[in-house]
Amino acid sequence: MKTTVTTKATKLNLTDLKSVPIRTFWISSFAFFLCFFSWFGIVPFMPDVVKELGLTPDQKWNSVILAVTGTVFARLLIGKLCDKYGPRLCYTWLLVLGSIPVILSGLAVTPFQFLVCRFLIGFIGASFVITQVHTSLMFASNIVGTANATSAGWGNLGGGANRLGMPLIAAAVISFGVAESEAWRYAMVIAGSSCFLMGLVYYFFTQDTPEGNVKELKEEGKKLPNAKKDEVGFLEAVKDYRVWILFVVYAACFGIELTVYGTMDDYLQNTFQLDRLTAGNIVLSFALMNIFARTLGGFFGDRFGKLKGLRGRVLFLVAILTVEGIMLTVFSTMTSLIAGIIFLIAFSLSTQMAEGATFSVVPFINKKAIGSISGIVGAGGNVGAFLAALLLKSKSAVAEKAAIAENQGLGEAIIKAAQSEAAANAVSSGYLMIGMLVVVTGISALAIRFSSQDEKIAQEEMQATSGKLVTANG
Repeated sequence: MKTTVTTKATKLNLTDLKSVPIRTFWISSFAFFLCFFSWFGIVPFMPDVVKELGLTPDQKWNSVILAVTGTVFARLLIGKLCDKYGPRLCYTWLLVLGSIPVILSGLAVTPFQFLVCRFLIGFIGASFVITQVHTSLMFASNIVGTANATSAGWGNLGGGANRLGMPLIAAAVISFGVAESEAWRYAMVIAGSSCFLMGLVYYFFTQDTPEGNVKELKEEGKKLPNAKKDEVGFLEAVKDYRVWILFVVYAACFGIELTVYGTMDDYLQNTFQLDRLTAGNIVLSFALMNIFARTLGGFFGDRFGKLKGLRGRVLFLVAILTVEGIMLTVFSTMTSLIAGIIFLIAFSLSTQMAEGATFSVVPFINKKAIGSISGIVGAGGNVGAFLAALLLKSKSAVAEKAAIAENQGLGEAIIKAAQSEAAANAVSSGYLMIGMLVVVTGISALAIRFSSQDEKIAQEEMQATSGKLVTANG
């Protein structure tokens, strides 16, 4: 019996594992999860790394910045490669090669080695682009926003799940007699090895499109998903102003989420005097919202698309991004833990919904260059994370060093308290500035326009998809 589907899926039926789109959805989402799990896997162990490797405040912040810098270049490149070679091979090689710096970071013995590994680890962040390209190729226009948002949200979950998962891995290796001071190294090696094995799974159990792999389709003379030459599609993407608006929009949502992942633990400890475990659990709850929040963004993007066409998708994106900026601005002023958590949850929900809403718009910009556009927009997220981290470093590192100098000779406890307070105030003012910039970005997204021809094509696709659904259910 033939068990594969040869057309794009019109429903996100998660239990239909015989369907090529659904099987690809699950494998791609889990691969993305592992990449994010490994990418930010060192965060729970940073106090141990700082102590063992002797990192300075500058070097600690540089590790945050470098971890998102490499991803910018990787995402710009990977989208173009997906258009040319297909997402299956691109994901396979990314997982296999990306596992190397993850493993090596667990073997670093000097600050320089550690910082180089942090830069190279950032390349696995390009997994997001491949995931979005692959789901865009597998799902029809009526459900593509929801599918993209769900796969990305469940993948993003890895960036917070490591707050619990990595310490558990460390505890497991300690139970086998490994010294506690060395456990973080083993945890990173295990995380990297998991990425390598996932690369093999991706190669053997997925395919590029519902019809087959790009290489096979070329050999059979069949029409590829990207009908024009890749170079033409990429040039069209670069010249389209809407792509660069979405680049900035994604910087303002996903970029800020990345920055929060890397800085919120310390901020909660310094601002509300929480212990490391409690702060980590709060950040974990922030990440757990990816289970549904990003899906909601894609779902409402699709829903507004049905009601108001492509313009409706844009209007929802504008609204939710503006809400995100307001929530971060208010959160930055909170001195009460309860109120702070409430606004942090609201910020988390709106941020992840904005990410889903962004990629409910992306597939409709230019269907002949989905990979290139996804790569450019995805890179925007890491540019935003880089700039936000740079802003927070410029404030926090300077403030911390000044506090240490001013309290020199007064005792370690006093110096540590002064450093902690200075860091909290600096990051708080940084969050405030970032929140206001996000609001401005949200309003600027109103400039994204679609031609009447684009709207007509999208409406016809929606009607055709609805017809398929009626036939399937009737």
